[in-house]
Amino acid sequence: MFRHVPNALTGGRLLLAIVFFVMLSYYQYEMRGEPWFLIVAFVIYCIALFTDFLDGYLARKWKVEGAFGRVVDPFVDKVLVIGSFIFFAGKNFTIPHHDISQIPTNVKTITGVVPWMVVLILGRELLVTSLRGLSESSGKNFGAAFSGKLKMVFQSITILVILVYVNSLSWLSRHNWDRPATVFRDLCIWATIFITVASGLLYVQRAVALYQKPESRS
Repeated sequence: MFRHVPNALTGGRLLLAIVFFVMLSYYQYEMRGEPWFLIVAFVIYCIALFTDFLDGYLARKWKVEGAFGRVVDPFVDKVLVIGSFIFFAGKNFTIPHHDISQIPTNVKTITGVVPWMVVLILGRELLVTSLRGLSESSGKNFGAAFSGKLKMVFQSITILVILVYVNSLSWLSRHNWDRPATVFRDLCIWATIFITVASGLLYVQRAVALYQKPESRS
């Protein structure tokens, strides 16, 4: 009975991801920007983070770790993170950008996330997944490292910060807190980009070390 609970939580997190993206797809800043869309998205993401911790904890406690959780759990994490940043860089979160004459000349994202950041995050995940598959197919252990877990923490915090920032921007502007809030948002984003790149390089270094290690002879 207990052995199915962690897998059920993982599957439930995938369903939460679908609802989360529905909320982001219906939201559009300064058009159909109902605040409750992002409030619901924030709550769902928090629940998803909690279930991510809980399913791993229960699987280890009950010793029911299996192939399903090993494959689907990181898959759902990547879907949530990459999907979030894709939405943040998309049209639902764009605002007009004015020049000194106050004429709108371009658009920018209210989230602070731009497409190249999404490409970088996606590229890092594809690279590490490829390295892991190649290594484990040849019998080498290539499990998750601390840097990868730290990267997930930074990414998740940044996603929550962006959701709160966008939903609270009107209130922040009225109270003259919009500038420091924007600086804090950007610090979170750039810290996430840094740890994403750094963890990817560490995985590459680890893969190189694995393949340079001489095979043991029986």
